[in-house]
Amino acid sequence: MSISAFPIIDLKATGENITRLRKEIGLSVRDLQAYFGFDSPQAIYKWQWGESLPTVDNLYALSKLLNRSMEEILVIVPQSPILFSSAYSFYHSNIILFKLQV
Repeated sequence: MSISAFPIIDLKATGENITRLRKEIGLSVRDLQAYFGFDSPQAIYKWQWGESLPTVDNLYALSKLLNRSMEEILVIVPQSPILFSSAYSFYHSNIILFKLQV
């Protein structure tokens, strides 16, 4: 049995992606600052430098502004699926069944 690994966002690559996408449509950091209504551009720079990510609502707004999906903005670190041995799967399926029967 295998499941997808927990997704990990590459902050630095995501920041570089935000910078690239912003420049592609000819927007400045100050344009983004005005769009979001920020007092200073510091948050935008932190996103671009990979120091932080936009909040979910800001990421959604950014995706609309850039005409991209949120998934196209975020850069996910590639990972292999997690493989579970049949003994592990059997053990945990029995625990789940036991809990359901109680």
